[in-house]
Amino acid sequence: MNPLLERLLARDTRLWPEGTVADNRLGWLDSPRQMRDKSAELRRWADTVRASRVVLLGMGGSSLGAEVLRAANGSDRLLVLDTTDPATVAAAPVDDAFYLVSSKSGGTLEVNALFSHFWTHVPDGSRYAAITDPGTSLEKLASERGFARTFLNPPDIGGRYSVLSHFGLVPAALMGLDVAALCQRAIDADLEAGVALGVAMGEAAKAGRDKVTIVVPPPFRAFGLWVEQLIAESTGKRGTGCVPVPTTDIETAVDRHVVLVDLEDPVQLGAEFFRWEIATAVAGHVLQIDPFDEPNVAESKANTARVLENLPLPAVDSADPGSVSEWLRATVGPRDYVSLQAYLPFGQDNALERLRVTVRDGLDGVATTVGYGPRFLHSTGQLHKGGPNSLVAVQIAPRSPSADVPIPGYPYDFGTLIDAQAIGDLQSLRDHGRRALRVEVHDLKEVS
Repeated sequence: MNPLLERLLARDTRLWPEGTVADNRLGWLDSPRQMRDKSAELRRWADTVRASRVVLLGMGGSSLGAEVLRAANGSDRLLVLDTTDPATVAAAPVDDAFYLVSSKSGGTLEVNALFSHFWTHVPDGSRYAAITDPGTSLEKLASERGFARTFLNPPDIGGRYSVLSHFGLVPAALMGLDVAALCQRAIDADLEAGVALGVAMGEAAKAGRDKVTIVVPPPFRAFGLWVEQLIAESTGKRGTGCVPVPTTDIETAVDRHVVLVDLEDPVQLGAEFFRWEIATAVAGHVLQIDPFDEPNVAESKANTARVLENLPLPAVDSADPGSVSEWLRATVGPRDYVSLQAYLPFGQDNALERLRVTVRDGLDGVATTVGYGPRFLHSTGQLHKGGPNSLVAVQIAPRSPSADVPIPGYPYDFGTLIDAQAIGDLQSLRDHGRRALRVEVHDLKEVS
């Protein structure tokens, strides 16, 4: 057995620097077997949920794995709602819907706001279930409101490593997926190959090829969401890290480390999830960072809180959307990467991908990523602040709120919340000396 793999499986926390939180973050190594053993009971429970739609209220690690499984299997039963965009929230179903309230900490602002909204429309605990760690405020809330079920996840599993735990597999069961098969694929995964992948990623980053270009087949495009979070939040710190660039095209440049992902059947995702978790933990060892903490994630949250405590929203300088290409050409240098950050309604994935490719090609193939805010604040946001100072960010905000949707019990609405999150993140980026431009649009076609 590879010595690194042997040490990892033995939970040797000396793989990572002193001060690592790994001693309370390695439970994911046991998840596939634990969840395989629970799969039959989970299937029986899922069969009792008769609602035609399931709405998952979660952010980051509590949602992205479920979204990958939903997209790969073409399920129209599950809706993953990991946004505070008011139009997207307003469009979510309330008739014949069952709600999964999913939060490791139990206190995630976005999840709490979403729950407050839906509870006003559907104040019936039998139509809710919770997924959280033991002892959280969400566990208490679920008890008080009479939720149909509360799934307590092992507390030694970090959010981004939790896809093969309750956080990913309860939604999978509700979609009718074969949880046992997914877990078995993970158990049978080639862990030696995972270690080799992690060593290659880490060594490539140290050699200047830090843009891990993950090429996935088009039917599995959503896999990029999950693996992007895993790598970015785990390795992007202390001024170093691997910059994940998920794509369906082979993209090459001197700063690229290209990895081809071979996926043909959605059940193979079980093995891929586990392989990449192993790889990312090992890449942290190679880079000598802690792949289990997230030292910069709280900054944008704190900035958002300050904005919301001092309403009305402050004025923010915004550039002409038609000037983006010119600004990028004048700003992007060798080995930089561009992050397009869209605080816009969901449903624009194809338009955002077209914009990403246009920016990439217009800059002679520079690594370019795209994501919805505030989703990425719980994922790649760690890399943006804590990783190498090679980020060039374009924040794309709505010129006006997409809808008027209040948040019951809060002194602001969803439109104010998402704008405060964008403003707070922009401040955090600039506090770290990152190059960032904000534009406001009615339509993505305005960006050029």
